[in-house]
Amino acid sequence: MEAFLVSAGIVALGEMGDKTQLLALLLAARFQKPWPIVLGILGATLLNHTCAGLAGVWLGDRLTGPAMRWVVGLSFLAVAAWACLPDRLESGRDARFAGRGAFLATLISFFLVEIGDKTQVATVALAARFGVLAPVVAGTTLGMLLADAPVVWLGDTAAARLPMRWIRLAAAASFALLGLGLLLGTCRGGPGHGPPA
Repeated sequence: MEAFLVSAGIVALGEMGDKTQLLALLLAARFQKPWPIVLGILGATLLNHTCAGLAGVWLGDRLTGPAMRWVVGLSFLAVAAWACLPDRLESGRDARFAGRGAFLATLISFFLVEIGDKTQVATVALAARFGVLAPVVAGTTLGMLLADAPVVWLGDTAAARLPMRWIRLAAAASFALLGLGLLLGTCRGGPGHGPPA
């Protein structure tokens, strides 16, 4: 349960002001069909984060003790620094899919935008830390939907009122605390994934 809750909370915070929120807003304005867009976000996130989670579990199984703590801890610190930077949407790459229907355009665009994104890196690190796939992927997917689905329905009116700078800083602080906790040996993951006793 801890893996699910931590993953959901971290990604929900980390996605505020992210380019995927901007993409959700763009798709909502373009298609004005919220359900296919949200289902596209769900499908793309499940696929992308499952791949990332598999990589994280694989890495977690191969790294042990101090090596595990350093790799995952430094990954969280890198994502913390990355979370402080506001994202911009690179519309050229995503515009190619705009004529393909709301669901397909969202599925393809979200999958591509998430490749190498901080939430994908965070999913790898979370799966490595906890050593489990399903709770981490379910949590990161829920976090993505918590951040992006309201934008699809409420549009830029609600997004403009949120204090994005403070939300980004809260996300960065959360990632940094996880990273420092691992590096200092105060955070424990799943079996074999915590600091040595």
